[in-house]
Amino acid sequence: MSGLLDQHKSRRQLTTLVENRTVYSAEYAELNIYETHAVAEKVMLTFDFPIIASMLTGKKIMHLDGIPSFEFLPGESLVLPSQQKMIIDFPIATQESPTQCLALGIDANKINEVADKFNQVVSIEEENNDWAIHDLATHLTNNIEVNYLLERLITTFVNNNKSKDILLDLMIQELIIRLLQTNAKQSLICGCDGIFSDTRIGMVIKYIKDHLTEKSMSVDSLAKMAQMSTSNFHKKFKNTLGVSPVEYINSEKIKFAKKLMKARPDSFISEIAYKSGFNNVSYFNRQFKKMEMITPQQFKHSLSQ
Repeated sequence: MSGLLDQHKSRRQLTTLVENRTVYSAEYAELNIYETHAVAEKVMLTFDFPIIASMLTGKKIMHLDGIPSFEFLPGESLVLPSQQKMIIDFPIATQESPTQCLALGIDANKINEVADKFNQVVSIEEENNDWAIHDLATHLTNNIEVNYLLERLITTFVNNNKSKDILLDLMIQELIIRLLQTNAKQSLICGCDGIFSDTRIGMVIKYIKDHLTEKSMSVDSLAKMAQMSTSNFHKKFKNTLGVSPVEYINSEKIKFAKKLMKARPDSFISEIAYKSGFNNVSYFNRQFKKMEMITPQQFKHSLSQ
């Protein structure tokens, strides 16, 4: 990423120390890179189209209607509807270490077009077919897939090769789908709008939450509950949430295991694994490290520091 920012820096013109804007345009989208080189407060910003904002360097304090103020840090993203007013503070920006942020604007018609295709793919008869990108601001943290896509988008915008528009079209479609899956996952998990009782996928999610530590749970049994074949259930589940049923179950069990370790830091790892619904300690260790990037023992040790 630093090489790309250097490439961008060599091309852009610096006309202001606060929210200096450089625009890269494409057919269905535009990439805005903002740079602030001095401490500033209460800077207002709005866009006429939906955007995905992502922090590159530095720190912002974001003030948005409807949610408490929060720190916006590198690796985090915001999905914002059009005309969303932002009040922004820049507490640590300097000329030597500017605060840098990108704002990717996407044509609303493109979002609706991709959302329609997504809903056709994930629909189960008349269910599960009205996913959309929310009209409220959404703060994304640690979303690896979205961060990876944004890096690729920056590369393509800045390099400006002959295939730029074709590549960007494909990546923007994928980004919209990832965001739709994120919204679907959040809605299903929190049970928003009574979705647990309204859809078969929602009913399965509720069953997983209620029976998380049971070792007899299987994809076959969940498919039967959803009144679908195992292969079709696996496909619809992954298309909707972006992860397979097994990946989702394991991620929820790991979350539960972390809560247990925080509540009972003296517990053995084997005890935590079995209480979290894992039959095998080695498998638990592998899944924990895969999802958390550290071992259960390292996580447990960090709690005592």
